Amino acid sequence: MINTIVLSEGTKNLLEGLQWAFFAYFLCINAVYLVLNFISMAGILRYTREHIAKFRIRNFASYQPPVTLLVPAYNEEKTIVSTVNSLLRLGYPEFEILIVNDGSTDDTLKVVTEAFGLSEFPEAYRDRLKTQPVKRIYASQAFPRVRLLDKVNGGKADALNAGINAARYPLFCVTDADCILQPDSLSRVVQPFLEDARTIASGGVIRVVNGCKVRNGMLADVELSNRPLPLMQTVEYLRAFLFGRLGWSPMNALLIISGAFGMFHKERVIAAGGYRKKLVGEDMEMVVRMHDQMRKERRPYRITFVPDPICWTEVPEDLRTLYNQRARWQQGLAESLFGNWRLMFRRKGGIVGWVAYPFMMLFECIGPIIEILGYASVVVLWLAGLLSVQAFFVFLFAAIGLGMLLSLNAMVLEELSFHLYPRPGQQVKLFFAAILENLGYRQMVSMFRVFGLFRWLGSLWRTRSTWGHMRRHARWQDSSASTDDNKSISQGISP
Repeated sequence: MINTIVLSEGTKNLLEGLQWAFFAYFLCINAVYLVLNFISMAGILRYTREHIAKFRIRNFASYQPPVTLLVPAYNEEKTIVSTVNSLLRLGYPEFEILIVNDGSTDDTLKVVTEAFGLSEFPEAYRDRLKTQPVKRIYASQAFPRVRLLDKVNGGKADALNAGINAARYPLFCVTDADCILQPDSLSRVVQPFLEDARTIASGGVIRVVNGCKVRNGMLADVELSNRPLPLMQTVEYLRAFLFGRLGWSPMNALLIISGAFGMFHKERVIAAGGYRKKLVGEDMEMVVRMHDQMRKERRPYRITFVPDPICWTEVPEDLRTLYNQRARWQQGLAESLFGNWRLMFRRKGGIVGWVAYPFMMLFECIGPIIEILGYASVVVLWLAGLLSVQAFFVFLFAAIGLGMLLSLNAMVLEELSFHLYPRPGQQVKLFFAAILENLGYRQMVSMFRVFGLFRWLGSLWRTRSTWGHMRRHARWQDSSASTDDNKSISQGISP
């Protein structure tokens, strides 16, 4: 028999009051997510009508501006060649691939130079944004689109700033060294810049590549991972991108563009001072700061989101790597929000300052602490014999039931729009993952995010950020692929 906890009357009243406050919190956050879900559904239907036809991309090809693809790399020898191969196959009229080797300690530099025939090239380098010294610049005769900067290690933000300095074109697109792009990815993400001259940044959907097959930089087979953690993250990514970010975009209130795939106007980023080096969430911080700067200058602008599944990335397959990633993301979120707090409730701050920013602060930044305290209070009240059956089921509905509903809604949106997982077996796996994700995985990630907030508090006394190392397995790469096939795409023309 379990002994109940004896509590004073005041403590009981406090816990019961807090419990109803937690109920209200869970109901409120999920209600907002449901509203974003409806906005996203309307947005996807409108987007598929206006953009999904391939003839639009072909007709706009001659108007598409040249783009620099920035690939910051630190110890990415396992995946960098596949990533560059996928970039070379992009069906885009004019672009360059600029790899920034940020002092890698493995064979990243050797692997890239050998795979693409890179040799040192005496090119002028303009130091518009201050960075760690650039040691060498490489170019290739066989692959004229590919260049490489070899520099002293300074962190991802420093590597991006060096790439911006060397970029030849007015738009730059950031992608990670473990990402695979589809042939039309660049054409999709540049579309907002063609449709609205006010656009200064755009981002796209990130999908999980674990379980898929990639051959010579091309996605050969879309499949779900058989491992539980990547499968849970597949559902999580669907929910975060298909209605989380897509819901904020029509209101010009998008505060996050993934560092794995985002397009930016180069001069606007330079005017904002480039990426800040002391942060781990440099990608989100840049977007929040651009909102803040444009609002301060009272200049019309747009920061948009493209819902196409256009970038595939590897996600953690073990708990330690997942913990480090999520704690780092939460640290970056806190840095971005608290570092640009003047945007909140700014006069003429619009929806981004009066709705999106407070929502992110309360529910995404501080939210994990509230969630964990909510679960803990339920346990304490149950042990004290003060938790009624009605209150227990209300909590289950608010904290877990609505979460399952949102995950299932994300699956429905994916099925109605892009239909990347059409086989019945895939849909069954996603269904069970959407249910099970809310029964342990989500609570575990919330705890990881709480630790991330403590990391952020500790980082206030540090002066320099480092790369977030993620253990990569690269099981999705087809080992039978040969770099000899690159000869057919040496000019960067999609086959």
